[in-house]
Amino acid sequence: MTVILETERLILRPPVEADLDGFAALMADEESARFIGGVQARSTAWRGMAALAGSWMLKGFSMFSVIERDSGQWIGRIGPWAPEGWPGTEVGWGLLRAHWGRGYAAEAAVASIDWAFDTLGWTEVIHTIAADNAPSKALAARLGSRYLRIGHLPPPWDLDLEVWGQSRAQWRARAR
Repeated sequence: MTVILETERLILRPPVEADLDGFAALMADEESARFIGGVQARSTAWRGMAALAGSWMLKGFSMFSVIERDSGQWIGRIGPWAPEGWPGTEVGWGLLRAHWGRGYAAEAAVASIDWAFDTLGWTEVIHTIAADNAPSKALAARLGSRYLRIGHLPPPWDLDLEVWGQSRAQWRARAR
């Protein structure tokens, strides 16, 4: 079964091989890649994309490729992510810099969080955020999440990050 979520301006679907140019562009841009693993070669970006696609096969979920509805352009990857050793059930985000500031991350994150709670049955959603990533903290707060704790990412990242999040009950009680 292929999961496709649609919002007013976006289509969210599992990654496909044709998305590689977008993934590679995201990970080649120093500013876009800064908080999501740093600049990577195209071959490394392919491995990251393949890990997301593989998670769909193994777990039945992973980050979605985010497609701008009007243009059909791949603009980022957003959605549920919970690899082995992760500090919780995360909905994370990463968009091409050209698409920042348009509300796309919030729009896709809302659809992803709804899906994670309603379909996957998650009881909590987190966001792992670097201490100096003010835009992601602002988005997390806009989504109703709050700082919860410091969490440790497993290798190959092997670093401590802030964990923001909320429960399913908090998500459902928030003003829309």
